[in-house]
Amino acid sequence: MIIDPISDMLVSIRNGLKARLVQVAVPASNLKAEIAKVMKAAGYIQDAYVTSEFPKKLVLTLKYSDKAEPAIRGLQRQSKPGLRKFVSCSEIPAVLDGMGLAVLSTSKGVMSGSDAKQQKLGGELICTVW
Repeated sequence: MIIDPISDMLVSIRNGLKARLVQVAVPASNLKAEIAKVMKAAGYIQDAYVTSEFPKKLVLTLKYSDKAEPAIRGLQRQSKPGLRKFVSCSEIPAVLDGMGLAVLSTSKGVMSGSDAKQQKLGGELICTVW
């Protein structure tokens, strides 16, 4: 059985948005915290922090519009443990014609697809958000 912690985080976010929760908590890791930081910078979540008690949790504060519509319409895991998906700079997808977010793990850390294109970097395409 293959366990994918990134997919678990994305499913927790998706389920939290469907249930109209204010916050969701997932087991913390450095990669998840970096993905959350990229999503926060792009405006898809309000806040993300790691708790100090053991075991550490990554708490994500979800973002909604005035009409209680979630800021995230969809999340999709691209690179899976059984099938990694690597892209070069020119192959980074434009999610919803640039209105969405592609999250990549590059040699210079986790960043958005647009930042990776500016720095002419490729890497592992972790997920897309719209």
